[in-house]
Amino acid sequence: MSGWSGFKRRMVTLRRIIRTGCINFVRNSWLSIAAIAIMVITLTIVLFSLIANATFTNTVQQITDRIDVSVYLKDTVNKGQTDKLIEQIKQQNNTKIVTYVSKEDALVAYKRQNANNLDLMLAISQTDNPLPATIKIKPKDPNKIGDIKTFLEKPDIKALQSDETSYSGDRKAAVDKITSATAFLRKAGAVGVLVFAIISMLIIFNTIQMAIFNRRDEITIMRLLGANTFFIRGPFVVESMLYGVFSAIISVVLLNSLFVVSSSTLQASSLGLLDINYANQYFGKHFWIFLALQLGIGILIGASSSVVATHRYLKFKTTK
Repeated sequence: MSGWSGFKRRMVTLRRIIRTGCINFVRNSWLSIAAIAIMVITLTIVLFSLIANATFTNTVQQITDRIDVSVYLKDTVNKGQTDKLIEQIKQQNNTKIVTYVSKEDALVAYKRQNANNLDLMLAISQTDNPLPATIKIKPKDPNKIGDIKTFLEKPDIKALQSDETSYSGDRKAAVDKITSATAFLRKAGAVGVLVFAIISMLIIFNTIQMAIFNRRDEITIMRLLGANTFFIRGPFVVESMLYGVFSAIISVVLLNSLFVVSSSTLQASSLGLLDINYANQYFGKHFWIFLALQLGIGILIGASSSVVATHRYLKFKTTK
């Protein structure tokens, strides 16, 4: 019975702490707005960095999937030689997929791709099939495509080829640029998050300190009446956690609005390296996860700042 009574008292105390924290949040509205504004910037940078990183990764993957090496074979190469070469290529460490395109299939594909170009269609119809059989190689890692090219440059392999090996160098260059840009943005995002997180904590710290100073007489009376540290500190922690909750909600709503405007009103499909449509879809798909993450980070920043601020004040008062 005594255990149940103790539990009820603790619940009553907790409700009072939460109610007092909410009252303090409203009472210190101007200070709250300043703290929330900085936290919104911090959380928005965190969320945007996550979405941008996923979008860049998707862009790199799309371009990487289109990178391949084309080996053009002489018309004199027989089936046995072709099969042997394909098997040797498959044994290379960086080979992912090997596809053989015969002369006939290459001609069909050419006509399909240039069906609307009458000059090209007329030129191809007036001669025998000039297109070579082709072996297309998709690498596992485009950055190590040189290993495949080195193998194809061997004299016995080179003797089977009608033209120089072709591969999508422009796409590889695009991948390198996007990868570099992604790495830079990751570092810039991490620095931005760290800087604004520190600023947020300092502002919340000073906000709580000012709130404590304004309520110093009330706190002194509470201590004289025997209120414990948890009861005194609790409302300030609740107040700062509310900063985090409101900041997280505003941050998510703000970023969602920006994506909606970019993808619908402006009819934009991309913004530089950032694929707006994919970013919008990714954000919508993971909306609740992002909201929970923002709430967690916001509450953590607010609560930790408040705990440090109240601990410092209460420690000072104790030594007095």
